[in-house]
Amino acid sequence: MFTVMPRTAQNPWPFYLEIQCMVIRGDKDEQAVLCSKDKTYDLKIADTSNMLLLIPGCKTPDQLKMEETHCNIIHPEIFGFSNNYWELRRCRPKLKKLKRLLMENTYEGPDSQKEKDSNCSKYTTEDLLDQIQASEEEIMAQLQVLNACEIEGFWRILEFDYEMKLLNHVTQLVDSESWSFTKVPLNVCLQELGPLEPEEMIEHCLKCYGRRYVEEGEVYFDLSADKICRATAQMLLQHAVKFNLAEFQEVWQQSVPEGMLTRLDQLKGLALMDRHSRPEIIFLLKVEDLPEDTQERFNSLFSLREKWTEEDIAPYIQDLCGEKQTIGALLTKYSRSSMQNGVKVYNSRRPIS
Repeated sequence: MFTVMPRTAQNPWPFYLEIQCMVIRGDKDEQAVLCSKDKTYDLKIADTSNMLLLIPGCKTPDQLKMEETHCNIIHPEIFGFSNNYWELRRCRPKLKKLKRLLMENTYEGPDSQKEKDSNCSKYTTEDLLDQIQASEEEIMAQLQVLNACEIEGFWRILEFDYEMKLLNHVTQLVDSESWSFTKVPLNVCLQELGPLEPEEMIEHCLKCYGRRYVEEGEVYFDLSADKICRATAQMLLQHAVKFNLAEFQEVWQQSVPEGMLTRLDQLKGLALMDRHSRPEIIFLLKVEDLPEDTQERFNSLFSLREKWTEEDIAPYIQDLCGEKQTIGALLTKYSRSSMQNGVKVYNSRRPIS
C-alpha cells in the first residue's frame, strides 16, 4: 500500500512506498483512482520544493548503517528526477456504476425469454473489477448490499417482482407449516419449493431476508421482519406516484405476514413522508437512486424539498460520510440551518434551479 508520511528528521523524503498489489481504475471519462485489495484512493499530483532524484539501487542511511562497509564516496548514476509526486487520499468507492451495469439485465427466472437471448449483458467478477472504481472487497460488499447472486459465473440482480415472488413462496410455506420466522429449515424449504423454483434461488432469497445458522447439524434461517416489511412497502409504493399515508399504513400492515408489525422507521432511505400536505402523503425515494457526488446529492435533495429536518435528510446522506466524518459536518458544509416552528431545518447554501 502507498502510504504518505510527513517530512521529519527521521523521514526527510515527502513519502515512502510500502509495496502491495495495487491497480489504477477508471475509463477515459472518469477521474482515475488507485485501489488496493480493500480501499480506494483519489490520485492527485502534488508538487514538492525538493527535487526528487531517482537512483537505481539507492540505499537509505539506515540501510547503510546496517552494512559493515568503509566510508567510501560513491558515484551513483542518476536515472531521472521529478519535482512532483502522486498524493493519495482515501475516498469513497464509486459504486453507482455497479448497480447500473447489473440492472441492464436483471434475472427474471430460468424460464424468462431474456435467459434465451445470448446478447444480453452479463458480467463476471473480472468484468466488474475491470469497470468499477472500487477495491475488490468494496465491490464484493456492495454486491451483497444489492442482493446480487452469481448465476452460471455471472453476477445478476433479481428482478424485484421475481424476488417478491420467491419471498412470497417462502412466507406462505412458513405460514402453512406454522413455523417461527426465527427458525426456518433450509432443507425442508428446498424440498417443498424446489418444484416451483430453482433451489439456489430459494436459498438466495433466504440469505437476502434472513440470517443463516446451524443447530444440531441442521441449517436454519432467522428471517428479518424489518427486511420483509421494507420489501413489502417497496412493492406497494413502486407503482404509485404518491400514497395517502394513513391508507398506506393500513394496506401495508395487511400485506405483511401475520405476526409482523410495520413501522415507519423501517422505510429509512426508501420512502419519504410529507407531513405538511393535507392529507399526509408518502412516496418512494430510494437512496441508491440519488447522485453519488456529494454536491449533486444535496442539489437533488434540495430541489425535491426546500427545507429538511436532520431526521428526514440523514438516511439520504449517511452513505456520503467518509472516515471520521459525521452527518452534522456534512450539513454544516453543504447547507444552512434555521429554526422553523421551533425545529431546526436545513436548506441549500446556493440557489437551486
